[in-house]
Amino acid sequence: MTNITEDVHIKGFFLEGISVRTTNQNGQSAKDIGELWGRFMEGNVLLQIVDRLTDEIYCVYTDYETDHTGFYTAVLGCKVSSLDNIPEGLISLIVPHADYVKYIAKGPLPNCVADAWQLIWNSNLQRTYIADFDVWGAKAQNPQDVEVEIYVGVR
Repeated sequence: MTNITEDVHIKGFFLEGISVRTTNQNGQSAKDIGELWGRFMEGNVLLQIVDRLTDEIYCVYTDYETDHTGFYTAVLGCKVSSLDNIPEGLISLIVPHADYVKYIAKGPLPNCVADAWQLIWNSNLQRTYIADFDVWGAKAQNPQDVEVEIYVGVR
């Protein structure tokens, strides 16, 4: 189940984590982002991010080649207080302040999040294709019943 909750203005933030370049064509992003999550968990990346503000995990979609049909970069990581101490092997990203439409995906993984993105891709939103992101917080711990916030950058 996916709910559109509100239009929000998000203040920019810093993120550190790991990334992959992918595309939604032929299910490639599901494979690539799934492997990215595997690397994040197996490599204990969360614990390597020393300046993290919280343990919430962000998956930021950015560097869009065109739109949701082209290549883009997915960055999996945490918000940090600064970009001064980036551990070796991690990358940094500045997510700019912008207007977003907030969605909440609820239900079992991975279907509820995939269904929410299908809804977004098929919507008439005036997207910016600068940065979109998912927030995986305390309500995303049970894979049978998650609640994931999705923010889509809009004009």
